[in-house]
Amino acid sequence: MAEAHFTLSAFADEISPDLNQQLTVLEQCGIRHLELRSVWQTNVLDLTDEQVREVKRQLDARGFRLSAIGSPIGKVKITDPFEPHLQRFRRAVELCQVFGTPNIRIFSYYPPAPNGGSGQGATDWSPFRNEILERMRRKLEIAERAGVRLLHENEHRIYGDSPERVLDLLTTLNHPQFRAVYDPANYVFCGYDPWQGWIKTRDWTVHFHIKDWIRGELHARPAGEGHGRIPEVLADAVQRGYRGFATLEPHLLGGGPTGGVTGPELFPKAVAALRAILDGIGARYD
Repeated sequence: MAEAHFTLSAFADEISPDLNQQLTVLEQCGIRHLELRSVWQTNVLDLTDEQVREVKRQLDARGFRLSAIGSPIGKVKITDPFEPHLQRFRRAVELCQVFGTPNIRIFSYYPPAPNGGSGQGATDWSPFRNEILERMRRKLEIAERAGVRLLHENEHRIYGDSPERVLDLLTTLNHPQFRAVYDPANYVFCGYDPWQGWIKTRDWTVHFHIKDWIRGELHARPAGEGHGRIPEVLADAVQRGYRGFATLEPHLLGGGPTGGVTGPELFPKAVAALRAILDGIGARYD
């Protein structure tokens, strides 16, 4: 088994909407990758071609690369029309080619009811499961032709917010270009055991989002200070020879459906907390 290795990355829009400030703070923290979700208060999929070229120019000039396109694909109701959303997905695939990343972060749809909750028993997903799987298959056909990978994040209120339904997606679709993002805080927030979430999905996990949570609180904690069991999960990942990204998504000042806020002052604290965990378990990282 290859020796485990983590490459640190970040949702840099948690630092600031301004790209220059994002990159400056990441440089100060020794991080050379980012997961592009938004810049200049604009979602990555809504950037104009000119804006995309400017982002690419600045990243190249300062030696940064992307860990993934941090897209919002799948963060719509399962009953919403699919074709317009599929066009947005095609844009995400195009951006993979521009930025030289094979990874697109995706989700697995909201229920039709506006107040459908998360957690066990909150939504009856059985009427929508087949449609969810069919939409995923359509996207995977496009992804396969383009040579990109779809990374599903366990997220509040979507079909794949529970370990069991994440596993259902992974095993039913059973596609080499469909893998899992593991987010411990989201499991905690939705009322699931993050360790069980890890155990059920670790064979398919190729990407980490690092944020921690105390049940019932309004914003996240630095890694290791919440109920996410991040040290144990990462230690197990090391034992299993994990090689991939650990992307900081701290949410230390708050978060919601479109992103989170940490700020330039607190972001280095979040990085230091993750590094302390990795050092404590003897993990290799850069």
